[in-house]
Amino acid sequence: MKKIIICFCCFFILLVSCTFDYGETGAQERETPDLIMDNVEYVRVRSADPIARFNARHAERYERQGLMKLREFTFEQYENRGTETNAFGRAGNALVYLESGDVLMDMGVKLEVVSEEIIIETNQLEWKDTPRLLTSGAEDEVNISKEDGTNFVGIGLTADARRRTWEFAGRVNGTYVYEEEEETSGESTGDTE
Repeated sequence: MKKIIICFCCFFILLVSCTFDYGETGAQERETPDLIMDNVEYVRVRSADPIARFNARHAERYERQGLMKLREFTFEQYENRGTETNAFGRAGNALVYLESGDVLMDMGVKLEVVSEEIIIETNQLEWKDTPRLLTSGAEDEVNISKEDGTNFVGIGLTADARRRTWEFAGRVNGTYVYEEEEETSGESTGDTE
């Protein structure tokens, strides 16, 4: 009986002095990507039509957060059921929120909007897909240019794609070229009866 008690005491002391590593949970678990890929092409589809194509040198996908972290990022955004490119650009880094379609780009962003014939360059831009808003950092300088000679710089851009409005939070300077459309008179050169 004494041997059993001594063995039990020895086992209990060993058990108490041991620690078991079940792996860390919490913040570190959330920071571990579920998938790591290099030289990635990702196509976002809605109702069987491509709406955007992303390319990245390096990508990390986080399922729990529903996001992808991308490095050396380029993209194209499509319209008309994926048949026409409406916008394209690049950034050093990007966070793509998979459910919402929101994108945060930084480390040198260049965006060209084909339908507006405009180029936007800044350090950081954020696209909010549902409200269709494009914003820069509040203190970021944004350079906007067009082939017609328009070229200006402003601080803190907010652009509403639905309303087709642009607004700056801070100073703006540069040149904006406005071309009036030619009006045609209602006069006819042919004979009428």
